[in-house]
Amino acid sequence: MSNGPLRLLVDVEHPAHVHLFRNARRIWLNRGHQVTITIRDKDLTGRLLDLYGFAYVVASAPRRGTLGLAIELLEHDWHVLRATVSSGSQLLLGTSVSVAHVAWLIGARSIVFNEDDAEVARAFTRLAYPLAHVIVTPACLNENYGNRHIKYEGYQKLAYLHPNVFSPNPEVLPRLGVQPGEPYFLIRLVSLQAAHDKGERGLSPTLCRRLIRTLSKHGRVFITSESPLSAEFESYRVPVAPTEIHNVLYYATMFVSDSQSMTVEAAVLGTPAIRCNTFARRVSVLQELEHKYDLTYGFLPEQEEEMFAKISELLNKPNLREEWQQKRARMLADKIDVTAWMVEFVERYAGNLR
Repeated sequence: MSNGPLRLLVDVEHPAHVHLFRNARRIWLNRGHQVTITIRDKDLTGRLLDLYGFAYVVASAPRRGTLGLAIELLEHDWHVLRATVSSGSQLLLGTSVSVAHVAWLIGARSIVFNEDDAEVARAFTRLAYPLAHVIVTPACLNENYGNRHIKYEGYQKLAYLHPNVFSPNPEVLPRLGVQPGEPYFLIRLVSLQAAHDKGERGLSPTLCRRLIRTLSKHGRVFITSESPLSAEFESYRVPVAPTEIHNVLYYATMFVSDSQSMTVEAAVLGTPAIRCNTFARRVSVLQELEHKYDLTYGFLPEQEEEMFAKISELLNKPNLREEWQQKRARMLADKIDVTAWMVEFVERYAGNLR
C-alpha cells in the first residue's frame, strides 16, 4: 500500500453493524481517509444509513432458501468487487463473507469482524474465515484461529453504546408519551430468517400476548419488530425513528426479546434483559453478560414458566434500575471503548502493510 490516506471499504450485513462502524467511519473521514460502504439491504440497514446521511451501495437484498442464499452470496460478492475496484479500496472491513472473498480475489486485505460463535454461525465462519486475512472477535469467544485472530475485551455493541460515544437523550420520553421515571417495557420481535436461524424458534404470538398482559399491569408496553406487526400488536408499535431506539432501550424498565443483538444492547446499557429463543445458552457474549455480570437472562421457549417467574422477581425489586446500573459499571470497568480501539487497530494494520 502507498503512503497517504487510506481507502477503506466497509461491508455491512445487518442493521446493528451500521452502528458498529458509524463512529469509526466519522473518525476515519475526519482523518482524511476514504470510506466506501456496501450493504446487504436487510430490514432497516438502508433506512438507518439514510437517516445518518451516509452514502452507500446496495450489494444485495435478502433471499430465502439454500439456493436463494447461494445466489445472493454470488450477487453480493460481485457488487462488493465492483465497489472495491471503482473506489480503489485497499482494505476491506466488515461483518460479511464477501470482504474475505473479494480481497483474496484481487490481492487486497480483509478484516472480518464477528461476535457469533462458530457453532452458532457455522455457514458464515466456514465461508469467511478460511480466506480472511484477519479475524476480530470478542475475547469471550472460546475460539482460536492462530496469529490472524485478534481478540479484544469488549463487545461489538460497545462500539456505539460505550459511555464515551453514547449519552442517552431523555427527549425521547415525550415522544413515547411517558413521563421521566414512568415505567415502560420494550419487546423486540425478530424474523429468524438469517442463514444461521434455520430451525430456530423465538417468541410466539401466544407468548407475546402473555407478555403484554403481564407487563401492562406495571407500565406501558411498546413493541419493535423486524417483520410487519399483526393487527393485534400494531397499537404497541414504538413511535420513534430507528435512530432513537437506543434511547428507548436505555430508559426502559425491562427489555424482553428473541433478538440476540438487542439483548446485548440492553445489557450493556444496564437495562434488565430477558431473552427467549432456542439460542439460549449457546452464545458466548450473552453467556458472559448473564453469568459473569448478571445483566441478562436467557430462556428456551419451553421454559415459559421459568421466564415469567424471573420477570416477576425483577419487577418486585425495589431498586431495579440502580442495581442494574451498578452491574453495568462493573462490566464497563472490564471492557474497552471498541470504536477507539477499532480505529487505531485498522490504521496500525494498514500502516504495517505499506
